[in-house]
Amino acid sequence: MALCNPEDLARLVPHSARLMGLDLGTKTIGLALSDPAKRLATPLETLRRGRFADDAARLGALVTTHGVGGFVLGLPLNMDGSAGPRAQATRAFARNLLAKLDLPLALWDERLSTAAVERAMIGAEVSRAKRAERVDAAAAAYILQGVLDRLAAIPPG
Repeated sequence: MALCNPEDLARLVPHSARLMGLDLGTKTIGLALSDPAKRLATPLETLRRGRFADDAARLGALVTTHGVGGFVLGLPLNMDGSAGPRAQATRAFARNLLAKLDLPLALWDERLSTAAVERAMIGAEVSRAKRAERVDAAAAAYILQGVLDRLAAIPPG
């Protein structure tokens, strides 16, 4: 399957299948899941990155375990909207993942997602150590929730 627009996920993902949000970092991948109704995103876990084949295999196992029908991958654009090296690496990861897992995948602008999650955690008085272990999965949930909110705004048709 090819990259798609976030709005296309509404028709490409089976009704009761979940979406998985991914926050791709250089050392970790934060993961989040939607509920089957695709209304609420919840942090799942943070994977330590290794070889791509191993990462794809772990994601494939989670797809099966959780009934995932599509992906939302955060795209780290620069503040001016341009695509730098991290965005290019993310697009390459997306292409490689699509070659391994035949599911729809949409990219979503993730500018300031980690900062927003960090601020919320600080506001909730989460310790620095707890923030460090939870921030990637929480950022994935933040990214995924953005797409879920967009899908909810699409008139039924």
